[in-house]
Amino acid sequence: MSQLFQPLRIGSLDLDNRIVIAPMCQYSADEGRATDWHTMHLGTLALSGAGLLITEAAAVSPEGRITPDDLGLYSDDTEAALGRVLAAMRRHSPMPVAVQLAHAGRKASSFAPWEGGHQIGPGEPRGWQTEAPSAIAHAEDEHAPVALDLDGIARVKRDFAEAAKRAARLGIEGIEIHGAHGYLVHEFLSPLANRRTDAYGGSLENRMRFALEVFDVVRDAFPAERPVWMRLSATDWVEGGWDIDGTVALSRELERRGCAAVHVSSGGVSPRQAIALGPNYQVGFATTVKDAVGIPVIAVGLITEAEQAEAIVAEGLADAVSLARAMLYDPRWPWHAAATLGAKVRAPKQYWRCQPREHKDLFLDASFGQR
Repeated sequence: MSQLFQPLRIGSLDLDNRIVIAPMCQYSADEGRATDWHTMHLGTLALSGAGLLITEAAAVSPEGRITPDDLGLYSDDTEAALGRVLAAMRRHSPMPVAVQLAHAGRKASSFAPWEGGHQIGPGEPRGWQTEAPSAIAHAEDEHAPVALDLDGIARVKRDFAEAAKRAARLGIEGIEIHGAHGYLVHEFLSPLANRRTDAYGGSLENRMRFALEVFDVVRDAFPAERPVWMRLSATDWVEGGWDIDGTVALSRELERRGCAAVHVSSGGVSPRQAIALGPNYQVGFATTVKDAVGIPVIAVGLITEAEQAEAIVAEGLADAVSLARAMLYDPRWPWHAAATLGAKVRAPKQYWRCQPREHKDLFLDASFGQR
């Protein structure tokens, strides 16, 4: 019996299987508003048979966007636009949907990757002044961010809370807080980006303070019966940076405060990172966190094959696997994994005729009424 296709509970949210679609920025919004592209993109993924779909990072403020074309959840217009996309998905897919709430910090105000990905200066068209824990640029040739004062920190926390309320109104089933990849929450955690001398800098306890306060305000603003969790970079891959020991300490404290899961990634805070890429290259970090907490831990990172994902779960290395690029390349990855592993997967009846003869009992019904 496939362990990858066993149910999993994250907080009070029941997943059909342990395949999670990771957040993937599309850089295709209109002033923060979801567009027809998002309906097509997310609609396709919602028919994939995965256990959970996490939308791309939704910025909690305009200045928190990575690029001018990032998705946002910070105004009535952005809320309504995302609501239209979700309504279309829900008419045809039972897959639960979570949203990743984010603030890009000093990595904001950038071009999309296909436009080079470099920073747009505050004086350039469509650019703005970035903000961060300290006035240290991400790269030497970039414009330095403004260091957030205590009023600024309070404002950002309010933005996270308001975005969580908007997510609740949209009926979103869960929230993932983006604490990874060199964005604002991660910047507070890492000594490479945080040189503060107040209560938010210096010691590990102080550097974790902002992440924990953001979690608390989101948890308080979101319905208690729906889960909130965090994605973390387990290491900066730079000497003297954020590391797995800090990740374990933070994960334990998050669990104590009611965090429903930890989604373990790595890197992103420094261009000096030296990452040893390869299949499962981040899974060991997830296993270390899993050994330290009692909540589900999601692993990610060059997980591309069904047997590979099965082994991660079956061997207890993580409770679930998260796929990003592999899902873009093969939006029916869970179907193919189920066929390979002898499992069943939800699919809409309109597609049942495509079942291979050798897997004629592959599909379960995915039809249902409006949520």
